[in-house]
Amino acid sequence: MEMTTKNQSKRFVFSQEVAWEDLGGGIRRQILGYDEHLMLVRVLFEKGAVGVVHHHPHRQTTYVESGVFRVRIGDEEAILRAGDGFFVPPDVPHGAEALEAGSLIDVFAPARRSFLGLDED
Repeated sequence: MEMTTKNQSKRFVFSQEVAWEDLGGGIRRQILGYDEHLMLVRVLFEKGAVGVVHHHPHRQTTYVESGVFRVRIGDEEAILRAGDGFFVPPDVPHGAEALEAGSLIDVFAPARRSFLGLDED
């Protein structure tokens, strides 16, 4: 049997078996795979939900799976739609607003340990 630990997810992750975490404000997240170097996360936004501007020491690249988002990275802003993506360098302030309900697929390097209930990022 393949086990999940706080250091690494299962090799095969089935979304129907992974709990959603309600972040409040119309945003939910689901962790779909990780080890200490890399993490994949799906984030669902209701229309009007806002991922407040924040920063962290991780590299982040995001794919817009569905919906329409206003994304701010540093001093730049763009409207992104399904199929688009963006990259955030370490420690650069960024945030997103769902202009339509949708989902983002985030990849972090290294993994966001705080998402696993471990130390702060």
